[in-house]
Amino acid sequence: MRRNILITGASAGLGEEMARQFAAKGYNLALTARREDRLAALREEFLGRSPGITVTIHKLDVTVDEQVFSVFREADQAHGQLDRIIVNAGIGKGAPVGTGRPDANRETLMTNFIAAFTQAEAAMELFRARNAGHLVFIASAAALRGLPKTITAYAAAKAGVSSLAEGLRMEMLNKPITISTIYPGYIRTAMNEHVKNTPMIVDTVPGVQSMVAAIEAEKAKAYVPSWPWGPAARFMKVVPLPILKRMI
Repeated sequence: MRRNILITGASAGLGEEMARQFAAKGYNLALTARREDRLAALREEFLGRSPGITVTIHKLDVTVDEQVFSVFREADQAHGQLDRIIVNAGIGKGAPVGTGRPDANRETLMTNFIAAFTQAEAAMELFRARNAGHLVFIASAAALRGLPKTITAYAAAKAGVSSLAEGLRMEMLNKPITISTIYPGYIRTAMNEHVKNTPMIVDTVPGVQSMVAAIEAEKAKAYVPSWPWGPAARFMKVVPLPILKRMI
């Protein structure tokens, strides 16, 4: 059993709900995010419902490399050993390329891809040392194709995460370090509440339940929820661009 789990970006959205569901299952948690006060409130909530677990909180800005390495090592020591690390922290900023907001697009790329790469470095350092562990990347259905307008940078970053995970998975084949990539479709969170066109959106709790189930099964890849996002993913990979553009 992967008993000790670290989750980045655990103060809100998918990370918060994953933490809540893993806590309910009896897992020990290392929760990281920039908002330490929010993490403290979640710790109190989780311990109130599941008093037998251990929950540590760690303030972390994933775009600061030194913090990522120090916090991962600190959490690993605090729990005796981290068994699973979930690379989840991300943002949803973005603007059409060339419209005067390169800052927003760069911030999205730095947080969602470069910082994810740093988290992978820190996680794999721990896992390689003991030749064991489960590294989980939260990608997105947006990673499957290049996408237009405000989500171009976001989709590109998540495609990078998907490629990073696959490269590590290939290297770790037949070894005791497992790599999983989770591709959520539209799951309702604060990040996407302002988006007008959200077809096939799923509420937070059932959407995250499907994510947690895929993580627990240690699947190599999972499109979640499997309905409708399994068939939708297969369609997205092959549909011609003009048709995809009309659908978005």
